[in-house]
Amino acid sequence: MNIDKYIFDLEKKYPNEQYYHQTIREFLESVEELFEQNSAFLDANIIDRLIEPDRIIIFKVPWSDDSGRVIINKGYRIQFNNALGPYKGGLRFHPNLNIDLLKSLSFEQTLKNSLTSLPMGGAKGGSDFNPKGKSDSEIMRFCQAFMLELWKIIGPDLDIPAGELGVGTREIGYMYGMYLKLSGKHQSVLTGKGTDWGGSHIKNVSTGYGLIFFLSEMFRHINENLEGKTIAISGFGNVAYAAAKKANELGAKVIAISGPDGYVYYKEGLSEDMIEHLIELRALNDDLIRPFSYEFPEAQFRQNRKVWEVSCDVALPCAIESEFTDKDAQLLIKNGVRAVVEGANNPCSHESIDLMIENGVMFGPGKAANAGGVATSGLEIAQNSMHITWTANEVEGRLHEIMKNIHEACAQYGTRADGTVNYQKGANVASFLRIANTMLDQGII
Repeated sequence: MNIDKYIFDLEKKYPNEQYYHQTIREFLESVEELFEQNSAFLDANIIDRLIEPDRIIIFKVPWSDDSGRVIINKGYRIQFNNALGPYKGGLRFHPNLNIDLLKSLSFEQTLKNSLTSLPMGGAKGGSDFNPKGKSDSEIMRFCQAFMLELWKIIGPDLDIPAGELGVGTREIGYMYGMYLKLSGKHQSVLTGKGTDWGGSHIKNVSTGYGLIFFLSEMFRHINENLEGKTIAISGFGNVAYAAAKKANELGAKVIAISGPDGYVYYKEGLSEDMIEHLIELRALNDDLIRPFSYEFPEAQFRQNRKVWEVSCDVALPCAIESEFTDKDAQLLIKNGVRAVVEGANNPCSHESIDLMIENGVMFGPGKAANAGGVATSGLEIAQNSMHITWTANEVEGRLHEIMKNIHEACAQYGTRADGTVNYQKGANVASFLRIANTMLDQGII
């Protein structure tokens, strides 16, 4: 298999899609040897069939702001692969959203969903709508206008979107309300719903909880646990908050956490009260983290500096894609970091990943480590189909088991001769084999 040729063809066909090209190259490098072992994958042209999305849907979304001005946004849905089940993946509202990023995210989502072992294909979508600074009424009108187009291409056995960056329970509620109005049916067509009307317990914290469950398994694999481990986290949203909360419960010390204006550092480890205060701050201060130090003066605020300068055992990038560079990796490696685990989607650059793996740092890729969110979405679908609601403890127990199984799959396919694990390779191989074998079973369709 000639990887360079695949990438050359992609670059020729889709110029200027750097995220997508990088994602595919990293994947192909991990699974290359499988094609030498199984000629059926080449004979069925699995790679070309897998790296191209099934369809890309683009639509306009006209809506009116509070002044009555009509605004036009773009809406997107990329249905990437449904071999394993209905398309599944989040909706993102962000002004910088584009096809390149969505193709990369939806391909990664396909692999991530495969790792959960739940019956879910992969998709992503959203809009270039910016929810920041908008009134609640404007967000409602936009969500309703967005669903007027989206509802035509989704369904409980076809495509089940969820929330993502810029899309929370409020936005899902407005979209679900419009879907209900249009279809007249209560269906499991969106996940991330409110718990009073079909949502699953712990959904808002499931990605962060799952991240820590996966991290815990990484240390368990080397006969250690999280107790006493120091952790630095980037990001100031639900994932970072939930990861900090669960890490504390397991005895780790979260010593630093960042926002867009810098980071706060407390060498003794953030207390439960401090962590709870984080989520309150996010709602009140437009994501700024500096006010945290007003409430807790014992914590140092370091303005306009990256949290990765802190010496720690574990680093958790939980903000946004491409936030973590090779320079960040070099600094953490110099300071003795032992594990870097992705809480966001693709936050680490290709170069930084290579550096960490080469230097013996345990690297947990997002497709495995942050699969807790989509896993809990899958559990929400299961509850909806059975018309039942599991308790928070029941959902967390199932989530913990899923994350444990994902770790085992990564270790199975990523263990090196010296006993260490290349989690990047393990995650790619495990997810690919499930999808590819299913595609072989289903024939050329």
